[in-house]
Amino acid sequence: MAQKWLANRYNRPGFDLCDYRVYAVCGDGCMMEGISSEAASLAGHLGLDNLCWVFDNNHITIEGNTNIAFTEDVAARFVAYNWNVLRVGDANDVDGIERALQIFRQTKGRPTLIILDSHIGYGSPHKQDTAEAHGEPLGEEEVRLAKRNYGWPEDAKFFVPDGVYAHFAAGIAARGSAARREWLALFSAYRNKFPELAAEIELMQRRELPTGWDCNLPVFPADPKGLAGREASGKVLNVLAQKIPWFLGGSADLGPSNKTTLNFEGAGHFQAANPSGRNLHFGIREHAMAAIVNGLSLSKLRGFGATFFVFIDYARPAIRLSSLMELPAIFIFSHDALGDGEDGPTHQPIEHLASLRAMPGLVTLRPGDANEVVEAYRYVMKLRHKPAVLVLSRQPLPTLDRSKYAPASGVSKGAYVLADAPNGKPDVILIASGSEVILAVQAHEELLADGIRSRVVSMPSWDIFEHQSQEYRDSVLPPQVEARVAVEQASTFGWERYVGVKGRVIGMHSFGASAPLKELQRKFGFEPDQVVVAAKELLRRHEFETEDLGGQDVRDHRRTPVDKRSSKTTESLSYETANHS
Repeated sequence: MAQKWLANRYNRPGFDLCDYRVYAVCGDGCMMEGISSEAASLAGHLGLDNLCWVFDNNHITIEGNTNIAFTEDVAARFVAYNWNVLRVGDANDVDGIERALQIFRQTKGRPTLIILDSHIGYGSPHKQDTAEAHGEPLGEEEVRLAKRNYGWPEDAKFFVPDGVYAHFAAGIAARGSAARREWLALFSAYRNKFPELAAEIELMQRRELPTGWDCNLPVFPADPKGLAGREASGKVLNVLAQKIPWFLGGSADLGPSNKTTLNFEGAGHFQAANPSGRNLHFGIREHAMAAIVNGLSLSKLRGFGATFFVFIDYARPAIRLSSLMELPAIFIFSHDALGDGEDGPTHQPIEHLASLRAMPGLVTLRPGDANEVVEAYRYVMKLRHKPAVLVLSRQPLPTLDRSKYAPASGVSKGAYVLADAPNGKPDVILIASGSEVILAVQAHEELLADGIRSRVVSMPSWDIFEHQSQEYRDSVLPPQVEARVAVEQASTFGWERYVGVKGRVIGMHSFGASAPLKELQRKFGFEPDQVVVAAKELLRRHEFETEDLGGQDVRDHRRTPVDKRSSKTTESLSYETANHS
C-alpha cells in the first residue's frame, strides 16, 4: 500500500523513484493465523500486484503434521481472495522459483502467492519431515549425517568454503551497490527538476516534519458543554493532514464514530483505482490495520489506524511490534471508558489502559479536554522512534478555561499541575486522566470552598511523566503530600505508584454495566462528591495518625468532618464496585 501511494505521488516520467516490490516468506502457522486472512483479503481487494508471498509448504508444525489441524485448500482460498496462485513442487528447483517470480513481476491487478513445497530438515536422514526438525536441535550425530548427504565436511563447524565471500561480493553486494548509486543519481536529477517533491522525500526519510506543520492547530475556547475527545481529534487530524502530505490513515470500519475521516478537498479514498487517497479503509480487520500502519511507518510514511478502545485486543500483537521496532506509528482509540453506556460491558474498556501502560516503549495518552487533545497530537507528531496511542472520549468533555487553569501544553510533560492551592502548598492532591479530569477540578473547587487546600494534577501519560526529571516529578507530586486521590474510569492497577500506600484510587474493580452514562457514573462512584469524600477521609485519617504520634501542629481545616451528603469512603466504594452485578 505504501509503495502504491508513494509511486503515485512522487514518480514522474523517467523518474521511477518508488518502484519496489514487497516479498514475504510465510509458513503453515502463518496461514492458520487470523491476520493472514485479514491481510490477504484486503490485499486482494486492493489489487496489490507489487506484493508476493512465498508459502513454505512443509506440512510440519510443533505438534506434528499439519493434517491434525489444518487441511484447507490454501490455493483455493487465495484464488477467492483475488490472488494469482502459483506452485513450485520442489524448493530446490531454483529455475522453477525464478520462473514463478518472473510471472509475479509480470502479473497486473492482483497479488501473487507462490506455494513452495519443501521438506523441513532437508537432508537429515532421521528427522526430515518431522516435528523434531521444527523445534529441536538435530544433535551432533544427525548433523554429521546431514552434512554427509550434502557432500559437506562432516566434522567442520561454521565452515565457509573459499570463494563464498567473493561470490556474494560479485553478486548481491555488487548489484546492491550499483542499484544504490543509480538511485542516488536519479534522485539528484529529480531534485533539480522537482525540488519541492524531493524536499518532501528527504523530510520523510529523516522522519522530520514540514516547517509550520502545527501552525494552524485549533485552540478551543472555554466551554462548559465542551467537545468529545474524538471530535477534537478529528479536527486536529484534518489540519495536520493538510500540512503533512505524507500523513494518512483510517479506521477499522469506524471512521464516522472515531471521527478519523479526512474530509478536506482532495483527501480522497485509497482504492485500487485511486492510490493517491489519504483515507485508508481497513474494513473490520483490526490486527491487519495495526500491522499495515507499521508497514506504512517502515516506508517512512506517517500512518494512523483507529477503532474503539475495547477492540485493541485484536490489534495488540501489531502494536507490540510497533514498540519493538521503534516505529512512530499512531493508534487512535475512541470510546475510552464507560461512555459507551447502553452498549454495556462488552464495549466498555476496563483493563486496557493498564495493559498498554505496561508495554515497553509505547506512549499512551488519555487527554482530558479538547486542548489537551491538541497538545497530545503536538507531542506525538514529533516522535521518531516510539509508537503512540491516543485514548479519546466518546462523550463531550467540558473545555477548561485556560485563563483560570494551567495551559494544556503541560501535556508534553505527561502530568502537570492543572489547578493548585492558593499558596501552592496543597494538603491533598487529586490526580486524574481523560474524562475524570473535570471531576477532579469540580472536587477541587468544592474543597477550596470548604477551606481545604487541594491540587489537581492532570496526568494524560504515565510514560511521558516517568521520563521527566525527578525534580519535575517531585514538583508535581511533592513526596511530603501523602494524601492523594486518583480518579480514572479504568482498572486501578498501577495507580499505587502515584497515590502511595496511604492514597485512594476511585476506579473500576469489575466490568461495567449497561445503562446511561450518568447512571453508570453514579453507580461506580465517578462523581465530584465522591472525590471530595475520599479527600476528606484521607485528611481525617492523617489527622488521627498525627495525633496518635503525639503531633501538636494539626491545622484546623484537617478537622473538617466527612461530607454528610454521603458517608461512603473510597475504600468502601472499591469493595462495592467489585460486587455490582
